[in-house]
Amino acid sequence: MSDAAEISRKEEEEDTNPEPEEPSDDSSEEEASGDREMDFLRNLFSSTLGLGSAEKVLDELTLEGIARYIQSGKCKNIICMVGAGISTSAGIPDFRSPGTGLYANLQKYNLPYPEAIFQIDYFKKHPEPFFALARELYPGQFKPTVCHYFMKLLKDKGLLRRCYSQNIDTLERVAGLQGEDLIEAHGTFYTSHCVSFCCRKEYTLEWMKEKIFSDDIPSCDKCNSLVKPDIVFFGENLPVRFFTSMKMDFPRCDLLIIMGTSLQVQPFAGLVGRVSKSCPRLLINMEKAGQADPLLGMLGFGGGMDFDSDKAYRDVAHISTCDDGCTALADLLGWKVELEEMVQREHARIDSQDKKVEAKESKGAEGRASSASVVPETKKEE
Repeated sequence: MSDAAEISRKEEEEDTNPEPEEPSDDSSEEEASGDREMDFLRNLFSSTLGLGSAEKVLDELTLEGIARYIQSGKCKNIICMVGAGISTSAGIPDFRSPGTGLYANLQKYNLPYPEAIFQIDYFKKHPEPFFALARELYPGQFKPTVCHYFMKLLKDKGLLRRCYSQNIDTLERVAGLQGEDLIEAHGTFYTSHCVSFCCRKEYTLEWMKEKIFSDDIPSCDKCNSLVKPDIVFFGENLPVRFFTSMKMDFPRCDLLIIMGTSLQVQPFAGLVGRVSKSCPRLLINMEKAGQADPLLGMLGFGGGMDFDSDKAYRDVAHISTCDDGCTALADLLGWKVELEEMVQREHARIDSQDKKVEAKESKGAEGRASSASVVPETKKEE
């Protein structure tokens, strides 16, 4: 990378963490909505007037074509967009799969409707269902998947610009991605805050874990209000960093890899339309998603994916599990053995850590039980 490019990259990274005068979440949401409308109008005029023709960079609209493009050396800023589907093989359910998805299995919580468990207003009145669910899905009980480690491999090879994740399970971090590598669009369990606007005291992952597994409803030790993990509920705005980063990342993206998401939730789904017209887009998913409205596709504009029309030139759909798709791509790139060794090594390390923690907890429990079982000797009367 040239000195000029390196300086530019550093300036961009600094911009992702603005100084105190950050825009409010509301203004960022409104700005993003306005940007989407402007993107639509630009596409409309450029298509109508025949402007901005796109360059075709893939020699074939297949996984093999994607692999050859990566190997060409022209691909240096890969962005991954990921959803719940990348974590299902770890044992974490996705949201919308019929029968097995999270929303299909919430009857025991007696909710008025499934999505209520993630509604901020409902949570403030009835926090118990969310924390009961959190106990089942809490980070630290699952290991990252092949897909997570494939993204770590992209980082290690200097190809990953950023991972934009809808997930709250923190498995990207467990796999080795750092905060600067990640945009956790829907928040994270990694930190928690008091819900009171007058307080907003921050709490750690370990603090929240202790509360959740002791069956306590977490409350602030400063003002006694509820404490909520920093995940984005329905009715809340996305993190400001999501909006500031996407404006810099996506125009520079030269390969967009979308995995394990239905692309149904905005504004995350709209990110696919923010890359340049020449940027190839690879979807690895169990079904096609994010496709353009057929009418708009016929007219040649709209940011949606186009896998099948006569005008398709950059979008590739690989229909498989995320793990299988990543393994297949790694194989084509000559990285399969390296990926398999990374998964095996890291899973062994996590298992070893878990055993140490279990042994420590078991020893502590035995010590407490032993202390409790000691009956103080009574003094005999003379």
